[in-house]
Amino acid sequence: RSANATHEVINVTLHATLAATTKLVVPTPAKPILPVQTGVQAQQEEQSSGMTIFFSLLVLAICIILVHLLIKYRLHFLPESVAVVSLGILMGAFIKIIEAQKLANWKEEEMFRPNMFFLLLLPPIIFESGYSLHKGNFFQNIGSITLFSVFGTAISAFIVGGGIYFLGQADVIYKLNMTDSFAFGSLISAVDPVATIAIFNALNVDPVLNMLVFGESILNDAVSIVLTNTAEGLTRENMSDVSGWQTFLQALGYFLKMFFGSAALGTLTGLISALISFFNFGDTHHIDLRKTPSLEFGMMIIFAYLPYGLAEGISLSGIMAILFSGIVMSHYTHHNLSPVTQILMQQTLRTVAFMCETCVFAFLGLSIFSFPHKFEMSFVIWCIVLVLFGRAVNIFPLSYLLNFFRDHKITPKMMFIMWFSGLRGAIPYALSLHLGLEPIEKRQLIGTTTIIIVLFTILLLGGGTMPLIRLIDIEDSKARKRNKKDINLSKTEKMGNTIESEHLSELTEEEYEAQYIKRQDLKGFMWFDAKYLNPFFTRRLTQEDLHNGRIQMKTLTNKWYEEVRQGPSGSEDDEQELL
Repeated sequence: RSANATHEVINVTLHATLAATTKLVVPTPAKPILPVQTGVQAQQEEQSSGMTIFFSLLVLAICIILVHLLIKYRLHFLPESVAVVSLGILMGAFIKIIEAQKLANWKEEEMFRPNMFFLLLLPPIIFESGYSLHKGNFFQNIGSITLFSVFGTAISAFIVGGGIYFLGQADVIYKLNMTDSFAFGSLISAVDPVATIAIFNALNVDPVLNMLVFGESILNDAVSIVLTNTAEGLTRENMSDVSGWQTFLQALGYFLKMFFGSAALGTLTGLISALISFFNFGDTHHIDLRKTPSLEFGMMIIFAYLPYGLAEGISLSGIMAILFSGIVMSHYTHHNLSPVTQILMQQTLRTVAFMCETCVFAFLGLSIFSFPHKFEMSFVIWCIVLVLFGRAVNIFPLSYLLNFFRDHKITPKMMFIMWFSGLRGAIPYALSLHLGLEPIEKRQLIGTTTIIIVLFTILLLGGGTMPLIRLIDIEDSKARKRNKKDINLSKTEKMGNTIESEHLSELTEEEYEAQYIKRQDLKGFMWFDAKYLNPFFTRRLTQEDLHNGRIQMKTLTNKWYEEVRQGPSGSEDDEQELL
């Protein structure tokens, strides 16, 4: 009997253990296979997609002609983003009149699709921004930029979101719950000072101010997207039985996972591309793509988009990953490439990013007539007040805090310009359309308010930046002597006329040691990078490498010149002018 009782106890224990284990180890459900449309449905979808592509390219072509006219007639005082948004508004009004007369129906084609923005338009813009951070002392100001872009964006999001929530609870404005308020505060905190940066470059303002505004806007976009995704994640889950403190910890954990996981993935991808390009040399290695720039360029384009797809596939932030990948590839990988590939990367990324930005700003103007709106005056006014107040709480206290640790102080004038340059752009607009808010009137209210805030900051704040800089006398002394006619706000003209020599630099071992290793003013990450990381991930060129690079460029130039001479305009005057 004792033995039987023991066996029964063991059996009961085993069954209980197996039951508990079965509950803990839940089988992963198989991913659903999306239905593939065939027949008539596939043809209709293909026709609809074709018309959407045609309409988008037509709008883009008109915008390119507009930018060309701005450059041709030297309307340099008008930022291109403002001009494109204005053109989009006029095109939207024209299409609305055509639809009212029942001459055509473009409602489906003119609607802005958030998926197209996040998959096709935004990645090239973000990668090119990260790839362009070589232009200045980004790493020397990395601490200040990180503080503004991460903590400052979070402060702004909490102030805007909290203000909207409490004002709604007081029945002052339209009532939103906590997660929806925080989602809107996060998306509206994404700054896009395209017009401001153009003005900074035209007036030659303090380079530190330029880099602080530019660097903050780049990282800020990614942080804002991660914060918005965090709020969306909380909205999708049932948080009714969870306390406020647990909700905060869950949101913080999700944000940290998205931020650091995506940043690590992008950094790792960029470093792998640097190692591949590092071993892309000479006769002693199996792979040498430098001799075929088209293949080398193709490999770099693959690595440019690779982290975005991987991060999105494993539920991380593709925007954060592609941003850090662009920064790392600019700092290490770019200097291992052949001169031809360097020029191809620089010009191709600029062109693609310009086309994507132009398309987004044009659809932003079109959305005024194509988007179903819900307008509430009190909600819009209080949101603008909270956005400006949140930006002020972000900039001024953090600047005073940073001045305790900075050698180059952030002056009160610089703080005011940084606060004033907090323009909103395409990312808040796309995020507002991406939110799955219910009921539909709530989504329409958020979208309409976002469009008004974006247009308010671009047209009024962006248009007032140049007079403000002149009024408070923050521009460079040389720029102050210029005539107003010499001010050029055309970003496209400057992009097309220059190839940045500092991004094409190739240093020998002796030149690198003299320029970086022996400098005594390098501190922190800059010293560690110059001492260890840069020598490991970038290859110092020999005199033979430099000689071969010059021969390659000379051969291509001679070949191009011969083809030009054989063209239809082969007059002696033209050839002499070309020479």
